[in-house]
Parts: sequence; C-alpha cells; structure tokens
Amino acid sequence: MTPPKPEPRADKVSLWGYLRMFRRDILSAQPQRLYRAWMAEFRTTFFRSYLCNDPALVRRVLEERPADFPKSGRVTEGLLPLLGRSVFVTNGEEWLHQRRIIDPAFEGGRLREAFPAIWAAAEAAVARMGTGEVEVELAASHAAADVIFRTLFSIPIEDKVAQAVFHEFRAYQRSAPILNLAAFLPLPRWFPRLHRKATLRSAKVIRGLITGLTADRAAAIAAGTAPQDLATKIMTTPDPVTGAPFGTGEMVDQVAIFFLAGHETSASALGWALYLLATHPEVHERVAAEAAGIRPEFATMGSLRFTRDVFREALRLYPPVPMMVRETTVVEDFRGRAVKPGAQVVISPWHLHRHERLWDRPDEFDPDRWAGEGKEAARDGYLPFSRGARVCPGAGFAMLEGTLLLAHLVRAFRFEAVPGKVPVPVAHLTVRAKDGIWLRVTRRTDG
Repeated sequence: MTPPKPEPRADKVSLWGYLRMFRRDILSAQPQRLYRAWMAEFRTTFFRSYLCNDPALVRRVLEERPADFPKSGRVTEGLLPLLGRSVFVTNGEEWLHQRRIIDPAFEGGRLREAFPAIWAAAEAAVARMGTGEVEVELAASHAAADVIFRTLFSIPIEDKVAQAVFHEFRAYQRSAPILNLAAFLPLPRWFPRLHRKATLRSAKVIRGLITGLTADRAAAIAAGTAPQDLATKIMTTPDPVTGAPFGTGEMVDQVAIFFLAGHETSASALGWALYLLATHPEVHERVAAEAAGIRPEFATMGSLRFTRDVFREALRLYPPVPMMVRETTVVEDFRGRAVKPGAQVVISPWHLHRHERLWDRPDEFDPDRWAGEGKEAARDGYLPFSRGARVCPGAGFAMLEGTLLLAHLVRAFRFEAVPGKVPVPVAHLTVRAKDGIWLRVTRRTDG
C-alpha cells in the first residue's frame, strides 16, 4: 500500500488563489512538477521565492555558505509570541552565542545519560495506550511531551505544570496559522502583526508556565539541589567566548523551542511511523521481533537497527518540518539565473525526500532501502533535521527517542489500519494528519 500524499494543485493558479491554498496547507498548494524539478521560481509584487531541489544549491545554502543565507524573518513572524528570541529565529552573533551554550548539552555521552528518562517515558506510553480504535497521533504527542519534561526538567507529564503546558500547547497548535501576514508583506517593525487572540493567549500562558519552571530551577541550582538534567546543563554552561550564561528570560525562549522542536517533530514522526507499520504488517512483525529483546540499558539501542530504519523512513516520507526558508544577502547565481539580495530561498525536505531523480520508488515505504541505495540518495536528498551549521542539535536525541518509543509500543501492541480512515497529511506547525491518525490497537499476548 502506497502511503498517503496530498493531491498537488493545478500547475497554474491565480496569486490570491495560491495564497489561500498556502495558508490552509503548504503541501497541497504545490504543483506535481516540484517532485522532479531542480528549481522553481515564484514571483509576487512583494518578493521572489526560489524553491531549490538541486543538491548543489542545497549544499551552498545550508553547508558551504550558511552565513550568506540567514533564516528568513518572514517565516518566523508567526511564531514570535511563543518563541521570542530563541535559537530557532535568530541569526548572526546572537545565534552563535546561543548555540555555543546549547550544543554541549547534546554532545557525546549526553544521549547515554538521557536514556533512563526516555526508557521511563516509553514505559509510561505503553501503560497509557488504550485499545480499540485509538487516535495515535494524540498518544504520540503525549509520549513525546513526556520525554521532553523528563529529560529537560526531570518531571513526568503527570506533573501539574507539565500537564498545563501540554494542554495549552495543543490549543496553540489549533490556533496558530502556518504563516502570519508578515510572511507575504514587507511590514515595518512598528506595524501590528495581527496575531490571533487565541494564539497570543496560549503563547502567554505557555511562557508563563515555563518561566515558573525556569525560575524554580535557577533557585535549585543556586541551592545546590538541582538534578543533572538538560535544563541544569544548559543553565550552568557559560558561553565560552563571552563568559555569559543564559538569563531566565533567554532560557524561557530556549525551552519554548525545545518543546516545539522536540515535542512537535517527534510526535509527528512517531504517529506516522505507527501508521506505516499498521499498513505494512510484515514490517510491523519484524519490528516486534527485534523489539522483543530490548533491555533497560543504553547498549540495547544497538539491537534496534531495523526499528531505527523504520523511523528513518517515516521521517523521509513525512518530514516533520516540510520546508525551511532562508534569505539571500548578496547577488547569487542559481542555475544560471541572477538572484537579487532579499529573495526567499526555500529548501523543501518534503520534495527532496520524495524527489523522483534522487530516490528509487520515492513514494513507497521501504525501510530496507537504508541498508542499500537509501544511504547514497540521502547524501543529496535527506535532511529531516536540516544540515550544516544550523542542523538541529537534538537530532541524535530525536532518533534515540523515536526508535525507543516505537520499539516499546510495537512490542506491547499490534496496530492495524481502520477501513475508511486514511490520514491526509497537512502542514501546520509540522506535518500532521488532517483529522488525526486512527488505528485499531490490540494488546499482544505474546509480548
């Protein structure tokens, strides 16, 4: 069974028709030809945009000259009420300062240190999972949020504040559009951004709750009673260049993006991975067989190679962040075309991961490809966590989390597709299913 994919739009539509489609869902707003094209240009009165699938252009933008292609402020406008000046929205020296503090928290042995918390969250996810017809995307969101709180603040999702953040974040997801008005119009800084009232309210509540957690942790650090988790590591790490650590306000911004990136992306990928297994029973049972022997020790990850490839393939077909937008700062030559400063450069994992010139059978679910041609294709067409200087610092963390959660759930349950309920991918904050992912869940008696 070929996994679901949005119906592409007609090749030619009016500008306003395109903008309406884009605001509803950026995936179905794109034409079919982008799955073969190396580049496409989009012109409006206010800006020009270039979607780049050419591997050489992708390398130039993300790896070779990232400083010349800063993150576009147009796209991050809609997230500012929640994320403030987090590492997700900043550029230049401000961004470098933030990465110098954040990166050490995810290096080397930190994965081993985080393993017990992720294992505990996986066991809790199994205990929470219902049977019958279950909306597994919600269950995946719950599990991913639990991982974030256990690894960041050493508290489970059942904690009162963690519960409040989780439920408020779901409200934020429902109210936040994929793009703000400023994504299309070059508005001056003083011009009101016209964020929805519900979005502003949810962002304010979330940031207030995070501020309380961060202030409590700062007090525990001062008293010498803080647990050695990610929050403590980040808050006690000074910038090696300036000597300055994060203040409480800066830490609130970073925790907001950790929750958005760590929770949203992991939940999206896990939900789709469960659906793919439900529609491919033979792969499902291979994962179950591999997961049967897992143990609560870090070395067990070495026995989950196929499960990891399943999660990797889910990230290929349904990359949580479908598009990344940079901006030109100097005149560029894109495939013989002169591109002026200020142009928007779109790198689309959604199209690269399904590109017909890069992948064999690009729309098929085949985790075995990662033992063969997938590794070669991935060099040019696989970037679920971005690439280069701005690669997600938690990429290894996310792969560990996704693989371990998947192994626990499949070891304990069988997942089957529900007739008539095929999920339709749409892009909001991440690639999610329009009406959720409904699966029939039964508990294994042989696990």
